[in-house]
Parts: sequence; C-alpha cells; structure tokens
Amino acid sequence: MAMKILLIAPASGKWRGVGRHRVLGGKTFRFSMLSLLSVAAETPRGHEVRVVDEQIEGVPWWEPVDLVGITCMTALAPRAYEIARRYRARGVPVVLGGMHPSLCADEALGHADAVVVGDAEGGAWVRVVRDAEAGRLQGVYRNPVPPPLAGLRPVPRHLLHGDRYATVHAVQATRGCPHGCDFCAVSAFHGRGQRRRPVAEVAAEVAEIPGEFFLFVDDNLTADRDYARSLFAALQPLGKRWVTQSTLGIADDAGFVAEAARAGCIGLFVGLESFSESNLGGVGKSFNRVGGYRRAIRLLHGHGIGVEAGIVFGFDGDRPEVFEDTLRLLDDLEIDAVQVSIFTPLPGTPRHRVMSGRIFDRDWAHYDFHHAVFSPRGMTPEALKEGHDWVVREFYSPWRIARRLWRHARRPGGLRTLKYVAAINGAYLGRVLRWGIRGRNPVLGARSAAGRGRVARGPSVIPQPRRAAA
Repeated sequence: MAMKILLIAPASGKWRGVGRHRVLGGKTFRFSMLSLLSVAAETPRGHEVRVVDEQIEGVPWWEPVDLVGITCMTALAPRAYEIARRYRARGVPVVLGGMHPSLCADEALGHADAVVVGDAEGGAWVRVVRDAEAGRLQGVYRNPVPPPLAGLRPVPRHLLHGDRYATVHAVQATRGCPHGCDFCAVSAFHGRGQRRRPVAEVAAEVAEIPGEFFLFVDDNLTADRDYARSLFAALQPLGKRWVTQSTLGIADDAGFVAEAARAGCIGLFVGLESFSESNLGGVGKSFNRVGGYRRAIRLLHGHGIGVEAGIVFGFDGDRPEVFEDTLRLLDDLEIDAVQVSIFTPLPGTPRHRVMSGRIFDRDWAHYDFHHAVFSPRGMTPEALKEGHDWVVREFYSPWRIARRLWRHARRPGGLRTLKYVAAINGAYLGRVLRWGIRGRNPVLGARSAAGRGRVARGPSVIPQPRRAAA
C-alpha cells in the first residue's frame, strides 16, 4: 500500500518561522535538514514523501497522512512530543528519531509509536516503513552495527524550499569524531569513532551541486588526515568553495592547510570552547592547546580560510570576568564569527550523569545552549545567562562587524569570500536585533555594587585573578 509520509523538523519559540522574516532575519542557516533528507532517500519506492521545516513553514495539520516521522535535538523534544500527540490523537502513527530520541529512547517511546535509534540507513527506516504499511510498528528500531557509508542514496534536496535557506547544498563525507569530549552528544550518539564515505562518491555528489558553494556538515572532517588529503585532491578540480567543522589541530601542518585551501575551503567552524586549559581538560578536550590559538588562526587566515569559533561559558573554572576576557581575546585573535553557548549537560552524555546533582532545570526546551539549567561553580545562573547574552550583543555590534569585514577584505582571497562572512555576521546581527538580546557584563554589576558599599555574597562577585591571554 502506498503511503503519504510526512517528515517534520520541529522548531519552537522564536525559532518557529524564523526563515519567513526577510528583514533582520534573512535566510535560515538550518543545515541539519540533511538528516530528514537522508530518511526521505531511504524510503522505499512507491511512497509519497513530504518534508516540513517549522523554521520555514507551518505543520500541515489538515492534510491526510499515513505516517509521520519527526527528528529532534534535546531542546526540541517537547515540541516534537506535542506534534506527535496531535497526530496520534487522529490515529496517525508517529516515529521519532534523531539525537535526543536515540539517547533517550525509553522516554521518546512514551510519546510515539516507534523510535529509530541511530542511523536511518542500514535497514532501520526501511523496516519502519514496511511495518507501518502492515499496521504493526515494533517500538524501537536500531541497526545491530552502525552501517557503512558506501553507496548512500542521493538526497532529494528538491523537497526543501531552497529559496528560504542560505544553502540546501549540505554534504556529509564522515560521521562521528574520534575525540571523546564528555559533554558532546555526537560522541554519545556515534561512539568514539568515525565512519567515512568513499572519496569518489563524495566528489561525485559535489560535482553535481549547482553553483560554487556548499558545506560539509561533518563533525570533524579532518580527523583522518590521509582520508582528508584524498578528499581534497578529488575536490580541487571541481572549483567549488566550501566550509566545514574541524578542530584547530588542522593548523599543526601548514601544508595540510594549504591543501584544504586549494580544494576550496573558505571557512572552518572550530570548537575553541574556552581560553582556559583547565576548563578544557576538565571536559576531556585537552587536545585544544590555547597557547597555539593565535598562530593557528593567523595561518588559516593567511590561506583565505575564515574562522567561526564555538565558545562555551559555564565551565567550573569560569568566573564573572570570563565574559569580558573572552570578548577581548576574540577581538584580539580576529575571529570572523562566533557561536556563543551556555554549557549544557545534555542527557545521554557522561557530563549529564556527572552533573546530575547540580541540574535544577529539567525542562528540555531550555537545553538550547542559551539557558542556564545547572548551578555553576563560579557565578550565579543569572549571571551566566546575562554574561552570555552580553557577549553575543557586543560581538555582533555593528562597529565590530564593520571592523571584521574590513580586516577580512584585506586578507588573501578576502574580497572573493567577503560575502560569506558578511552573510553570517548579518544573520547573527538580525537575531540580536529582532530578539532584543542584551544581557550585561556581570563584572560591571559587581563593581557597581562594591562601589555603593554593598556586601557581595556568593561566588559570582568574589574577585578572581585574571587569566593570562592566550
């Protein structure tokens, strides 16, 4: 029996419909849609598939449908459960998958007819569809072993509203990461390892992409240097430009960076996380060497590769002055863009178990990396939230953006890639303005209180020695 299958990427709060706002919102940078497209690709022939992204459009509640699949991260689990409840009330079976349902399968199964744990490929999704046809969904579906990535079916990008996204041309060459950061859901989901697609298959997919720009959504594309070098060699003749994620360790080898640049790399997202060695060591990320940040970033910039840094606040070593210290270092290092997060102990990770006694908020909707859900060691939760927001606002102030764009334009290849750096900075600025992100520097509040002769209480206002700059 042919079925109508609806695949949904939920959104909640201010994110719902964000891609509809042309002013101060721009096109959405939602690259995670590749997961649902992969599910669509795995669907057996003969079924009709529709993909809906709530950042772009509303859920078509009124349309007849035979099966609903929903993917979600932790922060979107409540919205996913709400959507599932409404469809199940109509008698429509619902399947949940993605990061959160995979790590919290028992919880998710309480809100759905079935849960896919891990990858959809390898037969898991095919079994779901066949069982749904027969009206006998079996609960939890998982592959006995992670499936190989050779021979993946082409993803149907035409199912997305391409004009609403910064790009729909997302490609994945590898899955997983060999590092074991204990706060990382990727490590918990994939295990401490990485699977790789055949280079020839990746290059063939890239060659078919129209236009010059695409992005790799890999968690750590350069983890295997030999594989990455082979991939770079295959990409170089294609003349494309691309961005990806990597550790800053890529800059240990100047020749390797040059190969990446010749292959079309124009930007890297790197998880710097913190400028404190002790913070990084405490969460299993001691391979980040803070003292080498400056040299590494200059090397990348010298090859025309922009750097977006992931910065996290709320580590046990953080004190109120961490916010202004970090902002100063981001300016000094000439970081091109930054994704600022509050440390969030995600369920299913080792860090969540370690910190369970300090977690006071278990509303999954707040696990979006922008809420304080636990009691920090060195400040109040309120100060953590305010400092986070203050850094976002200050980093994406118009004058700082203008300075970054001027610096970028003067670097090798800067004029050719300026539009990409401008686009991502503009998108962040739009969110700051539309959502009224302000915050405040907690140190200034503490200083004002001290100046008025108030007695400061708690660790959030205890003077701490400033850490040396990286």
